[in-house]
Amino acid sequence: MEAADQTKTKREKSPAAPAPNPAKPEPKHERDEELAKEIQEVRWRHQHQEEYIAKLLQNIKAQLPQLEKLLAETEDHWGMEDGVYRFYHQSFKVYYLQNFTEAICKALAALLPDRPMNTWFLEIVNQGTGHKFDPLHNEDWTRHTRPIMEALFHAHYLLKIVCKYGRELETPPAAMPSGWASVLYLFNLR
Repeated sequence: MEAADQTKTKREKSPAAPAPNPAKPEPKHERDEELAKEIQEVRWRHQHQEEYIAKLLQNIKAQLPQLEKLLAETEDHWGMEDGVYRFYHQSFKVYYLQNFTEAICKALAALLPDRPMNTWFLEIVNQGTGHKFDPLHNEDWTRHTRPIMEALFHAHYLLKIVCKYGRELETPPAAMPSGWASVLYLFNLR
């Protein structure tokens, strides 16, 4: 009986099956799908990039008065100036900045509504919008409010650059200024 007990004890103590390796490559079919999407996007850009860059600049120029109005409202005392102060003052009013971020994103998306926006930009915006103030946020203020600030800063930067190049450019440039390249990345045109 003792030998049976020892065997049972050994079985109970034997290591479990190894855990899946977190660095394990994704299954082949997922990689194939991802690669197929990338190839499709490269082909699309090859065929339509110049057309869409020209269309983007044309749409910026057509919407420039509204874009500049939105930029002025965002940069107004009761926009970013007060909102950034509210972040450092630890005031719930910092949450109002999300309205500016959302308005800017809506205006930018309208420039090329049939083109997807940059996924990193959308990730930043999604993490920095849709938040409701809760008094418990005061206990970990920056964790809750920094994403709001980051989203606004990215959206503001892109709006400001869109307005700048909407005023300065007559045609898409051959030599690419960094700011204009950022706008093209916003719509995955670079």
